[in-house]
Amino acid sequence: MNPLLQLLQRNEPILLDGAMGTMLMAAGLTQGDPPEEWNVLHPDRVQAIHQAYVDAGSRLILTNSFGGTRFRLEMHNLQDRVYELNKAAAENARAVADAAPHTVVVAGSMGPTGQLFEPMGLLTFEEAKEAFAEQARGLADGGVDVFWVETMSDLDEVRAAVEGARSVSDLPIVATMSFDTHGHTMMGVSPQKAAEVLSQLDVVALGANCGTGSDELEKAIAAMHEAFPDLILVAKANAGIPQVARGGQVSYTGTPEVMAEYALHVRDLGARLIGACCGSTPEHIRAMAEALGVE
Repeated sequence: MNPLLQLLQRNEPILLDGAMGTMLMAAGLTQGDPPEEWNVLHPDRVQAIHQAYVDAGSRLILTNSFGGTRFRLEMHNLQDRVYELNKAAAENARAVADAAPHTVVVAGSMGPTGQLFEPMGLLTFEEAKEAFAEQARGLADGGVDVFWVETMSDLDEVRAAVEGARSVSDLPIVATMSFDTHGHTMMGVSPQKAAEVLSQLDVVALGANCGTGSDELEKAIAAMHEAFPDLILVAKANAGIPQVARGGQVSYTGTPEVMAEYALHVRDLGARLIGACCGSTPEHIRAMAEALGVE
């Protein structure tokens, strides 16, 4: 059985990991440089981040492939290396998961293309589907257990990602959206509408990630659970609100203690898969693990 499905059978919270970008920056990634290239330039640093989250208690880790579609990689002239960089991302996470003394699920992160769909933009559904299929092929061949479609704002883009992934693999799929605009996504999707539509895509779990802090994400989870109480929900909130200091340095207000409280709140609101997003570190995840009482 797929390891994610095995963990879900236990009917207890599953602790996810925290931010990848935040940790890469701390490890030396320069702002504006492509994180995905580090999968081949510095695999040791990427694996060390995965390892730190596993050591903190994460039972599911996301690959370093958030911007791994050709559209995002094209910004760095890496559009011809989609398969290579995504496969390497999966292999880095797989190496850490396989060395763990217990089950650790490897989830292939698939973020938005950064493009607008027709008629607001130039991207067609078929182009997006093809781009996500290309990314998913690399992730699958690198050994992921599940595709993790995340930080989406457009339901059509979620559909394209799901269909693209399914065109190359039968691995389970999880999908989350970001409700960062007055309780809706940037494209005006409410949590209830997201749950309604995503639940019809036959995904294993769905929910919310990123956004403007844990308070708004908790509201999204509550709304989804109230509308569809039988769904398996994902909560992956930022570590508080970002604060930009002089010089452009970004810090987040959410301490490990704050995120531990958030973990308990979203669990009580119906979330089963609980983690953190931007600004979080293994220290946040460790505090969340202790609060949730997970091993």
